[in-house]
Amino acid sequence: MTAHAAISGDTIERTVLAVPDAHCAGCMAKIERGLAAVPGIVSARLNLSTRQVAIAHGRALQVPDLVAAITRLGFAAQPVAETNIEVSDNASRALVRATAVAGFAAMNIMLLSVSVWSGADGATRNLFHLLSGLIAIPTIAYSGQPFFRSAWSALRHGRTNMDVPISIGVTLVTGLSLFEALTGGPHAYFDGAVMLLFFLLVGRMLDSFMRDRARDGVAALLKQTAPGALVIDAKGRGEWLRAGELRPGMRMLVAAGERLAADGIVETGASSLDRSLLTGESKPEPVSVDDKVLAGTLNLLGPLTVTVTAAGQDTSLAEIARLMDDAGQGRSRYVRIADRAARLYAPAVHATAAAAFIVWLLLGAGWHQALLISAAVLIITCPCALGLAVPAAQVVVAGSLMRAGVLVKDGSALERLAEADRVIFDKTGTLTLGRPELVNLTDLPVAARPVALALARSSRHPLAEAIRRAFESEQVVAAELTNTVERPGFGISAEFKGKPVSLARGESSDGLSTTLTWAGGETVLRFADHLRPDALKTILRLRSLGLEASVASGDNARSVATAIAGLGLTAQTGMEPRDKLDLIGRLKSAGHRVVMIGDGLNDGPALAAGHVSLAPASASDVGQSAADAVFLGDSLLPVAKAIAAARRTMRVVRQNFIIAIGYNAIAVPLAFMGKVTPLVAALAMSGSSLIVVGNALRLRNAAR
Repeated sequence: MTAHAAISGDTIERTVLAVPDAHCAGCMAKIERGLAAVPGIVSARLNLSTRQVAIAHGRALQVPDLVAAITRLGFAAQPVAETNIEVSDNASRALVRATAVAGFAAMNIMLLSVSVWSGADGATRNLFHLLSGLIAIPTIAYSGQPFFRSAWSALRHGRTNMDVPISIGVTLVTGLSLFEALTGGPHAYFDGAVMLLFFLLVGRMLDSFMRDRARDGVAALLKQTAPGALVIDAKGRGEWLRAGELRPGMRMLVAAGERLAADGIVETGASSLDRSLLTGESKPEPVSVDDKVLAGTLNLLGPLTVTVTAAGQDTSLAEIARLMDDAGQGRSRYVRIADRAARLYAPAVHATAAAAFIVWLLLGAGWHQALLISAAVLIITCPCALGLAVPAAQVVVAGSLMRAGVLVKDGSALERLAEADRVIFDKTGTLTLGRPELVNLTDLPVAARPVALALARSSRHPLAEAIRRAFESEQVVAAELTNTVERPGFGISAEFKGKPVSLARGESSDGLSTTLTWAGGETVLRFADHLRPDALKTILRLRSLGLEASVASGDNARSVATAIAGLGLTAQTGMEPRDKLDLIGRLKSAGHRVVMIGDGLNDGPALAAGHVSLAPASASDVGQSAADAVFLGDSLLPVAKAIAAARRTMRVVRQNFIIAIGYNAIAVPLAFMGKVTPLVAALAMSGSSLIVVGNALRLRNAAR
């Protein structure tokens, strides 16, 4: 029975656990495969950037069960809050300390080695070897802990990882050097052992810093939420509560100049909010009674009383943070290749090192030389460069896209974006802003405007919202109405000073009009849903990238033609969700790889069916969940930037694989032939990792 079948009908929960010892593709494959085999677990996904594993599981499994399952796989685990993405940086600080100790010790040992290289002999040489050993052995014991602990944990649980041959190589070189120092031998490689650790630690430290930077944007985003709020009870008494203590239904008072600590609905008050954190739009947005407000937005003008609707990990801000967190590690085919390489690495290297030892013994070399060559093979073939080839590029580009306003949920989306050759846009809310604006405000007499505003405030219809925004920006004061009644789909009616007034459904075919009836007669109010900023520039850039774009919309032909005039796009209109699915299916059958861009509930199936998909931040929950990436703000240009950045990413990934494979193709034969000392092996192995990381860092500005 599969995990899915085992929990049929049960509520699926999501738990996030920290796995601090996971640091390579092999660890990721081990944990994900091992957890997937546990009954009751639907899926497990390890994010190497944050060293956290997200587990979807049935309610019968609790956190201790999940921790125990990971422990059985050979990794320590501990629970973390989903919104606490700013993981403790203790591991990074420990790596910095270990690197500093190894670097300081390496410099001192190298100074002692200079005398030996300069011709010191006899008792002087032996003394310098012993002094080098006194510095090197405690340094290796301390600075080598990240590798030794990982190797021991793997061996204790009957598995291996890339730290096992590293630990064996360092231990062999150190043991042989100590033997040489105690017996007065001519050669000792304390300098090589410590330098090896130093360069390994430098590579791992840079990798850790890179992962930390991948979390910086998430951490900075979460810091924008207020630490708490003043909560007002039914008797009007106030109590300050931390953000984590807020619950739906509570009433919080948000003063001017404060950020909201939770999502909610305005109960009393009127103000303007700075929503640039969430939308990228710097223009303040007016809010009043019954408006929805989101955590992280800044209250600019007056006090608001807000009824909490979502707090903690359920807020919109926390959801965006989770999307950003998911950007660190994907499962593209390149990652799977790295996974397989990492799984095959340890046994292959152990066999190669053993073969080198046996061959050199058969050729007449002593056990000492054979062991040194074997240790050099173990050290030089460390697959750090191979393991970093994909994640390094994906993490760097995810950060660049995040700064450009694109949150990539899955690293494999970058590969699929790079392969795309067709783009299909939905219209309303995707090509257009999805926020109708009143275009004939001046047609309405001044005396009718308070009535129109009062009627509009009583409805959440998009056209009513447009009327409200237009008249509030004009500082119109709403009239006092009585007997207000809304009939969904038809309009809203009330009485003003004993006379009937109403906002009724308009007669235009595009649905962008409404009729206001008031004491002085009737006025038709017309609206326009404007294109997103940079829409034409985006289409032109997509064409320059070789992508053909078109529109698939459920709206009528006239509405679509009016909206996309001047963009040079073809359009299919009046489409149901099944029609969009069929369209994508036909394009796939013709060999196309489609980017689907949509926002609404009806776009969910098409977003899931596309080769890759994007949704605006204003999209429905279904749209955002189905999409591979979400773009913030009103501009459409991030779509083109994401595709261009994805193509650059794949070029760098291929370069990284060539670097990693080419390095091993050259280094392994040299090490096997005895042409490489442990010191040179340490420099070569670490150098290849640094080259791969440096090559990936060229993508810092890929989304410009």
